[in-house]
Amino acid sequence: MVAVLKPGTKKQQIDNLSVWFKSRGLDVHISEGKTHTIIGLIGDTSKIDVELLEAIDIIESVKGISDPFKSANRKFHPDDTVVEIGDIKIGGGNFQFIAGPCSVESPEQILGIAKRVKAAGAALLRGGAFKPRTSPYDFQGLQADGIDLLLEAKAQTGMPIVSEIMNMNHLPLFEHIDIVQVGARNMQNFDLLKELGKTKKPVLLKRGLANTLKELLMSAEYIMAGGNSNVVLCERGIRTFETYTRNTLDLSAIPMLHELTHLPVVIDPSHATGMAKLVRPMALAAAAAGADGLMVEVHNDPANALCDGAQSLTPDQFDEVAAKVKAIIEVLKQ
Repeated sequence: MVAVLKPGTKKQQIDNLSVWFKSRGLDVHISEGKTHTIIGLIGDTSKIDVELLEAIDIIESVKGISDPFKSANRKFHPDDTVVEIGDIKIGGGNFQFIAGPCSVESPEQILGIAKRVKAAGAALLRGGAFKPRTSPYDFQGLQADGIDLLLEAKAQTGMPIVSEIMNMNHLPLFEHIDIVQVGARNMQNFDLLKELGKTKKPVLLKRGLANTLKELLMSAEYIMAGGNSNVVLCERGIRTFETYTRNTLDLSAIPMLHELTHLPVVIDPSHATGMAKLVRPMALAAAAAGADGLMVEVHNDPANALCDGAQSLTPDQFDEVAAKVKAIIEVLKQ
């Protein structure tokens, strides 16, 4: 349930109403928009008299919400959430590139790629230190050493870091990582999501291999219910019966998620298709569909990459893709 307050409602009145709701066992979520303040009520609202609420002079309207996700719901928070990492903003009309290798391999590799993608317009550097692999015999990442290399690249380029966490026991290693990525295989690792909810660190939450948008939003709800509202959603393709591509990129998720939630939505065209040649058209399509950003894998030597070389762009290819995406973004602003 949400109570929409009339414009001009004073803070003391809002506080008094919140205390009244809490006295009835409800959690209160307050969202201040451009014109209205909305109070979201979480808990058993069956005993709340809607007619009584509507009779209160500062309340404009009362609406019921049947969706199980509350904090992530746009009805609770009509304005777009903007996730801030220093001076960098994602969402609310702020489009960002997140680029870098699938996995960190060496100091020269990560620093060289970081400099190239930054020059092309990427604001954030991605790089895997811990890698979830289908086969236990594949390269699993440099782990703690990989984190150190990412932080060194950050120190030299000034780029904030995005890296994937595999286990909540690794959280101390991520103290200086700017955005913690929760991969597709961990989207419903609820213990991990709860721990991330206790932090204020931004979280990039990827959609699972065969999960619905509702399930993605419920996973975001786990993080937000813990008090962390800095969540960025990521569509990275889902598993279908199609075999020509690694996954099927669900571009319809972009407008659908923007309707359902206030959280930013970024697209990962690299994992979605599994082929470098498809990254460019899917990146352009995602930008045209209204994505808040792109996460693209870039490697200086894809043929010899230790992880996912087939889907990685070269720095020169990323230069071209970034330029074309920027042109689309400019058109959309007109």
